[in-house]
Amino acid sequence: MRGVLLTIFLAVVAFAAYVRLVPLNAESWHIDPDTAASPGGLGHQHKFADSALYTATSSDILTSIVAIAEATPRTTLVAGSVAEGRLTFVTRSALWGFPDYTTVSAESQAEGTRLAILARGRFGKLDLGVNEARVTDWLARLDAANGS
Repeated sequence: MRGVLLTIFLAVVAFAAYVRLVPLNAESWHIDPDTAASPGGLGHQHKFADSALYTATSSDILTSIVAIAEATPRTTLVAGSVAEGRLTFVTRSALWGFPDYTTVSAESQAEGTRLAILARGRFGKLDLGVNEARVTDWLARLDAANGS
């Protein structure tokens, strides 16, 4: 019985280490949210094209997104820049450190600045709604910061 428990314990530790230490190829996640396929899956992995137009410039909107993301626990910018017009962040879950990727792009149009957001998990298809909740929170904070 101890051998079985030890094997299970070691498997859990190995899995936790793998999830946290697997190399990140940021460029493979730094894709255009407008042209990317919907992540699909059983959970709520989220592809979101914001129908709202912002009066601020794309640079100002993305600068606000950087500040919002940096205030989100366990979130780091892994690719892109405000100047590029596209940002990709990784947010890790508190317990296991599962990485979820959120890519945001902003495009200036005649009517205003339009956002596109793609949020998806690296492992599995079920995210229990965390990606949608993060996108919704970021957009609410963006609206508050821009007086919308």
